[in-house]
Amino acid sequence: MSGAAISKLVSMRQAIAEHVPSGSTVLMGAALEHMIPFSAGHEIIRQGCRDLTLVGPISDMLFDQIIGAGCVSRVMAAWVGNASAGMGHCFRRAVEQSIPHAIETVDYTNFTMAMALHAGALGVPFMPTYAALGSDVLKSNANLREFASPVTDERLIAVRALRPDVAIIPVQRADASGNSHLWGNLGVAIDGARASRKVVVVAEEIVAPDVIASDPNRTLIPGFFVSAVVHEPWGAHPSPVAGYYGRDHAFFAGYHEQSRTEEDFRRWLETWVLKVSSRDEYVKHLGGPRMDALKVREHAYSAPADFGF
Repeated sequence: MSGAAISKLVSMRQAIAEHVPSGSTVLMGAALEHMIPFSAGHEIIRQGCRDLTLVGPISDMLFDQIIGAGCVSRVMAAWVGNASAGMGHCFRRAVEQSIPHAIETVDYTNFTMAMALHAGALGVPFMPTYAALGSDVLKSNANLREFASPVTDERLIAVRALRPDVAIIPVQRADASGNSHLWGNLGVAIDGARASRKVVVVAEEIVAPDVIASDPNRTLIPGFFVSAVVHEPWGAHPSPVAGYYGRDHAFFAGYHEQSRTEEDFRRWLETWVLKVSSRDEYVKHLGGPRMDALKVREHAYSAPADFGF
């Protein structure tokens, strides 16, 4: 492309307002327990989005919070909860008691979710797999169908492609056009970005294009996939970001205890989301000593790669 690159940098508020309207199907938590977009989820809650379909293999406690805030009508996931403690209390209240309202659940395994997004990324209608054969998952998910292989007559599962309206993907660094470097546990982030109609990148750092160009093999999300870039340091807290900060175990444990009842959850939501207008305020609320304790203590740099000829 000739001329100056187009900047896609926007605030989190603008990114959610423009790209996550009510009724959207939203992929979050694609990197499993690594780099979960909590700051984006909190902005979704503050903006009062409704009737969302949440898609993700495992969201740790982010889906639980968005469900408890009344933003969700359907969840397509392998599990919703808190890896430190167990099933999410808000999710359980919604399913068992319709609090704050009933939600539909579409059960996947982690692997069938990966296959669904891989099919979407490839632009094919389904992917075949042996996974989930003989399980009850097929009874609750019409997107998984058993069939006979036309080649061997073996029984297989056809996993229907998933194409979310928007994927919210945290990355370590990006340039203003959305070309993004990410590393560590990636889960289904790459296929998720390619399968989705829009991608919002949430970057710990914004760097010059030359930094991105210096390591093209690490540019796993190219800018032409990206609709918006948000610069949001600490945007994944309390989940970890490799090379930036660790997992805040105490925060996860605290949330689990503070969401056991609907009243307790409402108090937690007021404190950490509704009365916090931005991530900057959230970080101030965390406090410097807590953040310092989460910063990387033992660096593990990769060896430089020479791309010369």
